[in-house]
Amino acid sequence: MKKAYLVLEDGSVFPGYSFGAETACTGELVFTTGMGGYIETLTDPSYYGQIVLQTFPLMGNYGIIEEDFEGECWLNGYVVREWCDTPSNFRCQYTLDTFLKKRGIPGIFGVDTREITKRIREQGVMNARICTELPDNPAEIAAYQICQAVSAVMPAQSQVFPAWGEKKFQVVLLDYGAKRNIIRCLQKRGCQVIVVPGSWKAEQILACQPDGIMLSNGPGDPAENTAEIAELQKILGKVPVFGICLGHQLLALANGGKTKKLKYGHRGVNQPVTDVCSGRTYITTQNHGYAVVSDSMKTGTIRFVNANDGTCEGIDYPEQKAFSVQFHPEACAGPLDTQFLFDRFSTLMEGEKSCR
Repeated sequence: MKKAYLVLEDGSVFPGYSFGAETACTGELVFTTGMGGYIETLTDPSYYGQIVLQTFPLMGNYGIIEEDFEGECWLNGYVVREWCDTPSNFRCQYTLDTFLKKRGIPGIFGVDTREITKRIREQGVMNARICTELPDNPAEIAAYQICQAVSAVMPAQSQVFPAWGEKKFQVVLLDYGAKRNIIRCLQKRGCQVIVVPGSWKAEQILACQPDGIMLSNGPGDPAENTAEIAELQKILGKVPVFGICLGHQLLALANGGKTKKLKYGHRGVNQPVTDVCSGRTYITTQNHGYAVVSDSMKTGTIRFVNANDGTCEGIDYPEQKAFSVQFHPEACAGPLDTQFLFDRFSTLMEGEKSCR
């Protein structure tokens, strides 16, 4: 085992052992509380430029299964307490270590992940570096920034995915770093999905004659995407719109709202979200470091709030035939408590078609 170090921008050093690619890398250190679903975490484009720490102590026990990938792997590093080098699963294709090596991503294990998580919760998200030799200039770690994240992960070309069974709707999915299960959830409901780069102009989007427009998840600071926000403003009110995660934030910004960076974000599969209309609380999967500032919204109605910290988790825009949520109703590997929101989107599109 080769010695490795996780060095935080505050000067803290956590010794451990190297696995994955034997290279040094700096990123924004974030933690996720999921007990499973590490394959989906590793392949979620929303982790672009970040070093991901798993709070659950053992990762890799069912290996890597490419069929379960949610997208490409964009994270900078991976931190675990322990990784399993002898996975047991009939679907397993190779190990977690091999996955990281193939993609040039460094990992570190054997560190005190509980202590590191407590440090982030108390001081807030900070940058870190995975390395096998302590850096000469730790100040370089603090200088790291994630910039132009959406443009880095969005696809270069459009792609069409046919509906499963009878085609009922045509949906344009604006891909800012979309997870693949969003597409499957739409296909399952009779949608032909046209996945297009998030940078497409409003004229290009509307030329597809969509019955609805889906705004995907994605990485980085939502306010940075000024061109994408301007194009969204041109399509609001013309066709039904459903936004998830970054899509939720961009829709709020297009309506004149503001966003803020959270102290340590919401990442994991156990975030409680309350529907303010019914009072019911759902358990959701989330992965975001920014949130919509509720008081900044001049249009729309706050529909969902986080039961832990009260932050905005969803907004309805009835006059624009649009709604959005901060959490992931398509969550894979779950929970699936809020997949009814895709049915709500289908109903909205059906109602719009009947009015034409």
